[in-house]
Amino acid sequence: MNPIGVLLLLAMLATAAVLMVGLAGFFVGGRFNERYGNHLMRARVGLQLVAVILLGLLFMTQS
Repeated sequence: MNPIGVLLLLAMLATAAVLMVGLAGFFVGGRFNERYGNHLMRARVGLQLVAVILLGLLFMTQS
């Protein structure tokens, strides 16, 4: 597998993990959500950006 493809897969898995933790914290609520909810969603957006950039690089490097 292409190294960019491996990085893309890792970025997608990290995005999904942060999303799941953020959603769980949101549904449970309480102090965890108040403290980390916004940080988790910002991290998710950043990881999505990385994944989209890697996807673009993967498309550009395919022959």
